[in-house]
Amino acid sequence: MATVQLQAFLRQCPSLTSLPSPFSTASFSNRPFLYSSNFSVKLRVYASCEAHSPITTVVNGNADLRTSERTEIRLGLPSKGRMADDTLDLLKDCQLSVRQTNPRQYVAEIPLLPNLEVWFQRPKDIVRKLLSGDLDLGIVGLDTVSEYGRGSEDLIIVHDALEYGDCHLSLAIPKYGIFENINSLKELVQMPQWTAEKPLRVATGFTYLGPKFMKENGLEHVVFSTADGALEAAPAMGIADAILDLVSSGTTLRENNLKEIEGGVVLRSQAVLVASRKSLTHRKGVLDITHEMLERLEAHLRAAGQFTVTANMRGSSAGEVAERILSQSSLSGLQGPTISPVYCKRDGMISPDYYAIVICVPKKALYKSVQQLRAIGGSGVLISPLTYIFDEETPRWSQLLSKLGL
Repeated sequence: MATVQLQAFLRQCPSLTSLPSPFSTASFSNRPFLYSSNFSVKLRVYASCEAHSPITTVVNGNADLRTSERTEIRLGLPSKGRMADDTLDLLKDCQLSVRQTNPRQYVAEIPLLPNLEVWFQRPKDIVRKLLSGDLDLGIVGLDTVSEYGRGSEDLIIVHDALEYGDCHLSLAIPKYGIFENINSLKELVQMPQWTAEKPLRVATGFTYLGPKFMKENGLEHVVFSTADGALEAAPAMGIADAILDLVSSGTTLRENNLKEIEGGVVLRSQAVLVASRKSLTHRKGVLDITHEMLERLEAHLRAAGQFTVTANMRGSSAGEVAERILSQSSLSGLQGPTISPVYCKRDGMISPDYYAIVICVPKKALYKSVQQLRAIGGSGVLISPLTYIFDEETPRWSQLLSKLGL
């Protein structure tokens, strides 16, 4: 009886296509121990369904539907690779250092964000667990969100430009043979070689974005083969005509006699902060932590590459000094210079002989700004890097509230 009810439950969860032996649905009928009357069998199955139902516990064939009542907030971070290292570095720069007591453990914490658990996962699993409700927030590449999120309305991009992990998903074809003179997606689509009997063969790990892109661009006769690595070798081995893969510099493509084509870019990607809509609206504390993370990220990224320049300048008044400063193109700062009197004591009298000016200058214009300050009478120039630049309210926060209808 337990077997029949469990099989019925598994059929209701289409995303659970297989279980390891001896727990596959096909194996229950020929496993006598499951039917033994000498002991009771308690089998607990955790399944994440495509419908994103709550965690379901099955004991002796009885399905007990209960929504997870956890109170801690969970942030998913990449567990390995360059993306993982860059993510930890960014959080550290935002004063949100991740503390992991044991490098072999998959759970950690951010001391400045109480009640937040950090879970290290594969990027695609972060997206899947956001959808299933096992995570509330995550940092992954936009390509991963797009591929495994599949347009789900429950995923909300909180910050779409964390400024690392830059790459693009692109179609690449050989430089030789029938593709030698093909330089655009339009030309590829119009090639007479592609028929129902002999379609264009594309090797890719993006089995959702790839077919979607081809359909949108009118390529009817195409088949996809799945692969996770070394895609560049597929055309040379004769197992594919083209590849669809992530490209950073393009060096690997060129070294394997492959080329990108005009119109062949599917998606431009970088690291993003993504959240579960249900968590933001229903789990206590998620929205507050999201707000703080967003504020810190925005303020730090805005300050990156900016320097505070302080200098003294003689002048008859603050207005006269401001006029001189604003006459120079690189001295306007974010909104304008801050000017304050510098008081000196001469002959027993205190008077503002100098004015101190403070401006923010981008790194690329730093030396030019110093030259212009000197040219208009500036001296004692001090330069220091910025850590944060906080706006009155980050625009992305207002956009998030709008998406949530709050």
